[in-house]
Amino acid sequence: MLAAERATWQNWRILMMLSLVFLAGAMAGALGMRAGLHDILHRSVLAWREDRAPLSYERLTKDLNLTPQQADQLKSILDDMVRYNQDLQTQIEDVRATGKNRIRQILTPEQREKFERIANQLPDR
Repeated sequence: MLAAERATWQNWRILMMLSLVFLAGAMAGALGMRAGLHDILHRSVLAWREDRAPLSYERLTKDLNLTPQQADQLKSILDDMVRYNQDLQTQIEDVRATGKNRIRQILTPEQREKFERIANQLPDR
């Protein structure tokens, strides 16, 4: 059988080209993620989710055809949820700060300097 008559997937040149394209794409993706693309994509997905929040006041009021009384109650419930979430975030920040202070207390001055550099590189969550 001649090379021209062989199936495309049996041609070593085509297989080599496909492999190179695949590897180039994998390397470009890895370099992009390492260069910070992952954080950018993650933030954009979070923003997209927040824009389409399933428990938004406007959406629930409209989609559920709520009465004015139900809408008022819903607003109160959602406000409570937001306050609760903010309280939790504050508590989490306090726990992190307390933990960092406790770590600082056990370190030597040189270790504290290194710890501060490490801690400053961590993303805020």
